[in-house]
Amino acid sequence: MKALILAGGSGTRLWPVSRENKPKQFHAFVGDKTLLQLTFERLNFLSPEDIYLSTSAIHADAIKEQLPKLLTSNLLLEEEGRDTGPAIAFAANQIQTKHGNEIIAVIYADHLIRKPEEFRKKVLFAEEVARKTHGITIIEVKATSPNPNLGYVKLGKKISESADGIEVFELERFVEKPDEENAKKYLKEGNYLWNTGIYVAESEALLKYYKEFAPDIYENVTKDKADYNNCPKISIDYALMEKISPKNIFIIPADLGWSDIGTWNALFDEMADHPGSNYIQGEHIGLETKGSLIFSDIPGKLIVTSGVEEFIIVDTKDALLVLPKSRAGDVKNLVAELRKQKKGKHL
Repeated sequence: MKALILAGGSGTRLWPVSRENKPKQFHAFVGDKTLLQLTFERLNFLSPEDIYLSTSAIHADAIKEQLPKLLTSNLLLEEEGRDTGPAIAFAANQIQTKHGNEIIAVIYADHLIRKPEEFRKKVLFAEEVARKTHGITIIEVKATSPNPNLGYVKLGKKISESADGIEVFELERFVEKPDEENAKKYLKEGNYLWNTGIYVAESEALLKYYKEFAPDIYENVTKDKADYNNCPKISIDYALMEKISPKNIFIIPADLGWSDIGTWNALFDEMADHPGSNYIQGEHIGLETKGSLIFSDIPGKLIVTSGVEEFIIVDTKDALLVLPKSRAGDVKNLVAELRKQKKGKHL
């Protein structure tokens, strides 16, 4: 089996820490290691020769600095980001050309997984399912809150269960980021899982599906000289997954301790001891400060607050973000406004 780490995301919702030249996967939001380093370590049941990584060319130096054990030959660089659809197709073709028909586990560099042994167990079982079915297996996690920032899958009937209790389900349907009302409904019904994007499939099967459902991508990445920049900018979910027959997609539920750390609220929920507590990174003194995230990457700089409740305060050397936690989703729009006002040095 080969692992493909996708490390090309921009992480705009975690601005001002996450920037174009150093997005969130290159930062240590949790502990001393970056999300990228934690991802690579989590794959320690594979040899370095079996781990590939796809990212933007502008991040090549950061990758080499943070992952010295990653083989240079396994680093797949994009001159221009085209989203996960082309990235996975290009990698699948490279792996197929080099190794023949191999199982590929698609892993995201910016996700947090607190149960690495459970992750290993489920990935290896997904490999077995993918070899037997020639379909696409997805490792999904139970929704624990009505999160409208995540995609969902609805489970179909149970197909099988291993001797040690690993269940495999049919997919009934994908649900792209629902509104809050529907997210609450899915949580209550209990048969919806968060879509982690951890896909496990044969390279041959992936390329077959690309040829059938996304021929514009397939043709560009399988040329003698791949024309990656001519691919459409599209996620694998829209390019492929929502078009494939559900009978060829298999769901393995897992308790991974998973979070995509996609927003400042997600980081707060993951790290705060309880809803009324604060999550502090950096030097802080506060009076009557509750339920807030206060984050600084400036050594020696003190943040002082009073009467602050349910707020996000993020301080960096050249930008300060302050907004209510209820407006955390606005960060992406704020970044768009910075781009509109040509504040390039802050992006």
